[in-house]
Amino acid sequence: MKCFEYNNNSKNNCSKSTCRYWINEKKYHNCCLIASNNENIKNEEKFTLQDIGNMFKVTRMRICQIEKIAIKKLKDRFSNFE
Repeated sequence: MKCFEYNNNSKNNCSKSTCRYWINEKKYHNCCLIASNNENIKNEEKFTLQDIGNMFKVTRMRICQIEKIAIKKLKDRFSNFE
């Protein structure tokens, strides 16, 4: 069983602050993988850029920049399959 699965199933907070997926959010057991899981997100609880920025301690504009870079990389990667 993977770490995030264990913490989600057992309702324990992750203590591995060196993990690349660790965030300081007790609500999501300190794991961004648990936070991003669609089963945990209700319709009224969608994340805004500001929410994500607060989790990672960066501005919402930085999250927007990262999002644009990720979308461009995905488009570039999948345009090769046409």
